[in-house]
Amino acid sequence: MSRAAATILRETAHEFNHEFEFRELFIGGAAIDASDTPLPSETLDACRRADAVFLGAVGGPKWDSLLVGKRPESGLLGLRKGLGLYVNVRPVKLLEPLKGISPLKPDRLGDLDLEIVRELAGGMYFGERGNATEKGVERAWDTESYSTPEIERIATFAYNRAENRSRRLCSVDKANVLTSSQLWRRTVTAMSTVFSSVKLEHMYVDNAAMQLTLRPSQFDVMLTSNMFGDILSDAAAALVGSIGLIPSASFGSTAPLFEPIHGSAPSLVGTDAANPIGSILSATMMLRDAFGLSLEADWVEQSLLRVLAGGYRTPDITEPGARAVGGSVFTEILREEMQRTLEHAERYGWGV
Repeated sequence: MSRAAATILRETAHEFNHEFEFRELFIGGAAIDASDTPLPSETLDACRRADAVFLGAVGGPKWDSLLVGKRPESGLLGLRKGLGLYVNVRPVKLLEPLKGISPLKPDRLGDLDLEIVRELAGGMYFGERGNATEKGVERAWDTESYSTPEIERIATFAYNRAENRSRRLCSVDKANVLTSSQLWRRTVTAMSTVFSSVKLEHMYVDNAAMQLTLRPSQFDVMLTSNMFGDILSDAAAALVGSIGLIPSASFGSTAPLFEPIHGSAPSLVGTDAANPIGSILSATMMLRDAFGLSLEADWVEQSLLRVLAGGYRTPDITEPGARAVGGSVFTEILREEMQRTLEHAERYGWGV
């Protein structure tokens, strides 16, 4: 689905007189096959020099038997660490033409438009880990660990995000049983005096998971740790009806990274059945958040809504009466709609 995003970005560059230089590099399973490592140094070096990075899927069943540290996912973790990425943003917004595919009834769903801000560089995924065998009994451990500065930098990002939305922030932890979560809660609470315009709420992660199902519209910006964010963001993605619809962006000390959250789908290879919308919306996040091209991002998103309103669907989101098309066909229909949207805007102005 990276191809769909590249198509949309090239169309944007052509119509708005921009110039994007694309370079494709291996990571994950493809990199293991090519060079026996999930993150070649060439890939990391090129990403560090880039203005923005677009990431495709990294894994698949072919490499499932490899040890942790050698699997495709290790390439993704290494890339995050190598680029200094410490925050991931996943917007979960219900697209109006797709209200019918949500598993929740409209009265529970409400006006779904939230962002999950996930800490990306610490916690259990990067903590001390190991295994040992004593008297024939194997034991393994992964350590959840956070420092005050790590929490402060992700919380600062989340507070700023909330200030630019509805000024509501829900910090998710497990402070009733985890010492690391107690530090998390104390730190986030102390920072609320600096961001006095933002209403802060704390919620235990198990309750947050339940509330996402019961009444997701109560949330605006959710702030949470690496592992909790990984779980909650995938759960929240299901609310819109398909994980193939959700984009994401990661930020840190170097180039930002953009990717759909759906991962690989080996069973769909060669079928043209994969949904390109998550990739396309990741591209609009890149336009807006990496390059400051809000008008261009709006152009793509408005065109996408018109295509969906016209009844076009990929197989994973097809409804009764809809017109099911393959992913590449959907992308081409979107490109054609972008042209019509541009012609309309040139005649009548944007927003008419």
